Amino acid sequence: MIQNTLNVEQSRQLLKALADPIRLDVIHALAQGERCVCDLTGVLNLSQSKLSFHLRVLREAGLLTDRQSGRWIYYRLQPDALAALEAWLAELRRNCSQSAAPCPS
Repeated sequence: MIQNTLNVEQSRQLLKALADPIRLDVIHALAQGERCVCDLTGVLNLSQSKLSFHLRVLREAGLLTDRQSGRWIYYRLQPDALAALEAWLAELRRNCSQSAAPCPS
């Protein structure tokens, strides 16, 4: 579960998960709303095994949640993870705008 603030390891894991073009395509597809794996394979033109690998990486990073309905698994974006990532980026932005600390002499 992602907390409101990310530690270095969580940041690394989220960014690594997002660094793959296929996983970014999955994120964009799920930005439209919850989808089943069968729908995602068609939309993304991926085999089920390849898609399952990428979904697992995104789920382990905390970016997705899933639910099973019958024999189908549905995935959706995890809003808490996206909010934590957004807060982490905002903190980086604030820190970048601060003056540098003087070096000790």
